[in-house]
Amino acid sequence: MDKQEQLKLIKEDFLECQKIILAIGDENRQAILMVLMETTCKTGLRVGEITEQVHLSRPAVSHHLKILRDAGIILMREEGAKNFYYINMSSKFALLKNLVLHIEDLMQEFYSGNDE
Repeated sequence: MDKQEQLKLIKEDFLECQKIILAIGDENRQAILMVLMETTCKTGLRVGEITEQVHLSRPAVSHHLKILRDAGIILMREEGAKNFYYINMSSKFALLKNLVLHIEDLMQEFYSGNDE
């Protein structure tokens, strides 16, 4: 694959990853993700439980959870009137991995040996 084809692929990767990159780029959402990584989809956490651990207001946590859900990073399970949030095991993190791999391939092929 030539350089222009690789750059086009990377550009497409960036477009596919925009929501994920924006979602995980915020330190509050990173804190929420770290808390959620301690649970499973069978348990998950409610907004109040997340609020206690990340020390944000309930509306702020709800806002961040919405962004993470919209990006496909977390899911919500309903039990009656209760909502439980957990990490989406089949999330789009593979897209991020592909982006990084494509960038690494480009750098090795076209820029190796050019270090200053």
